[in-house]
Amino acid sequence: QVQLVESGGGLVQAGGSLRLSCVASGRAFGGYRLGWFRQGPGNEREFVATIGMSGSLADLADSVKGRFSISRDNAKNTMYLQMNNLKPEDTAVYYCAAVRRATTIIKADEYTYWGQGTQVTVSS
Repeated sequence: QVQLVESGGGLVQAGGSLRLSCVASGRAFGGYRLGWFRQGPGNEREFVATIGMSGSLADLADSVKGRFSISRDNAKNTMYLQMNNLKPEDTAVYYCAAVRRATTIIKADEYTYWGQGTQVTVSS
C-alpha cells in the first residue's frame, strides 16, 4: 500500500511559478507509475502529467506542455511538478496518484492511490 502527501501549493500571480511535491510512504515506490491530476471549481478531475517507474515514459496534458514538467526521485520517494508561467485557469486542487502499472495512464479512474490534494490559486 502507498500513502501520498502533496505539498507546495499556494497563491501566486499569473506568470509565476510553483513546485509541487508528492511524498510517498510504503515500500517499492519505484514500482509505481505516478501522476498529477487537478480539479477546479465545478470541474471534473483532469489529467495533468504522468511519469513512469524509472522517470521515463512521461506525458503531459496539452494545456500544460511547455509550462509544466514532471520528475521523480525514487531515492527520496518523491515526485515533483514544476509549474512555470502559471495562468488563472491553472487554479485547482492538485492531486498526486499512483498505480502499480508500467504503461502510460492518463485516466484518473485507473489510478489506485491518491493524496489529499494541495490548492493552487493563480491570480490575474
